[in-house]
Amino acid sequence: MVKVIASSVRKGNVLDVDGKLYVVLTAQNFHPGKGTPVTQVDMRRISDGVKVSERYRTTEQVERAFVEDREHTFLYEDGEGFHFMNPESYDQVVMSAEDIGDGKAYLQEGMAVILSIHEGVAIAIELPRHVTLEITETEPVTKGQTASSSYKPAILSNGLRTLVPPHIQAGTRVVIATEDTSYVERAKD
Repeated sequence: MVKVIASSVRKGNVLDVDGKLYVVLTAQNFHPGKGTPVTQVDMRRISDGVKVSERYRTTEQVERAFVEDREHTFLYEDGEGFHFMNPESYDQVVMSAEDIGDGKAYLQEGMAVILSIHEGVAIAIELPRHVTLEITETEPVTKGQTASSSYKPAILSNGLRTLVPPHIQAGTRVVIATEDTSYVERAKD
């Protein structure tokens, strides 16, 4: 554990509060005209997902947990959870579906991801910004519809819905942004 002043806490940091780990969602410093400057920290408890909001004086000490971000390769999913392997040491780590959240729909065999590891346990995952998926279902092109007009709904091979340009057909591979499931471009493969 490392003690840091509250004003230096940033989004993504992992704090140890009363022996429990919290991931910081937002951290804002407030400097009122009168009174003591404070840092407002919104965080989520890693063990059960409960969201908590705390205020600290900006000079107050908080404990920052040591977290190691390391690249891992996604192997497979089974009843135990999602299995990842460290490509350097070949150590395997398992994460639950709750820990991964909505990102589990994007995981593909062999995909490189960044896992945040605390004391040998994976506590957070960072997916690649873009993934390539196949369109399994979409509406046919309407005659006279121009490329600059509205997008049409489509279903991806992972079951998620997105909007694609009118010229994209079922069976086409497309690049999708993992942040918001938006269409980026047609795959170049």
